[in-house]
This record gives sequence, C-alpha cells and structure tokens, in this order.
Amino acid sequence: MEIAPLAKPPVCRLMDYGKFKFEQSKREKEARKKQKIIEVKEIKMRPGIEEHDLLVKAKNARRFLNSGDKVKVTIVFKGRQITHPELGEKLCLRFAEELSDLSNVEKPPKMEGKNMVMVLAPKPENEKKEEKNNA
Repeated sequence: MEIAPLAKPPVCRLMDYGKFKFEQSKREKEARKKQKIIEVKEIKMRPGIEEHDLLVKAKNARRFLNSGDKVKVTIVFKGRQITHPELGEKLCLRFAEELSDLSNVEKPPKMEGKNMVMVLAPKPENEKKEEKNNA
C-alpha cells in the first residue's frame, strides 16, 4: 500500500487488503453517524389565526429550529380567503420576524395553488453568537 507517493523515495507499507478495506468502511460508518440529517418540519395556519395560537405555533417552530431542522410555514386559504393573499403574506412575514433571532428566510412567501408557502432555515451557530454580542 502506497502511503506518501510524493516523498522521495515513495513510502509504502505491506498490509492485509481485507483489513485495510474493513478499517476504511469502519471510518466511513463513524463519519456517517456524526452527520445531522436535516428534516423539514411543516407548520400549517389559516389567515385568520388568533394571536395566542400564532405564538404557540412560533414556539413549536423555535423548538424545531433549535434542533437543527428547517421549518416550512404553510398558510391554507379556503373559500373566498384566496382573494386576500396580502393577509397571508403579512402573517408569514410576522412569523419570520418572531423567529428572526434564530432563523433566516430561505424561501420568501409565495403562493402555490391555494396555499402560501415560506421556508425558514436555522441560522449557523456563529451568526447566533454575533447577535447576542450586539444586543
């Protein structure tokens, strides 16, 4: 097995190929174990949501963001509510403002059929620390 091909003379080591493959797969498994799988959690609301209900939804979204997941905010319009998409957009922006200390808007509010969708992603750790220092 060649270890340092650029050295003069190149450095090589005799070893069992089966053992080498086993150790390599073991290292890959360990690396896979340490990776965080990011899930997208969805929060559904209606345009006429009350203040307290909105705060409860924001609290759940905060929990999801703290655990490293993305949050998909969906505002469902029914019947004639669809004629006022500005209410949904205002609600989305207010929700994003509520969570601005630990999230960034990854995808701004946009109509998709009868729903308005916005995606929030958790802020990187160093951005959170900078905001605490500035406060």
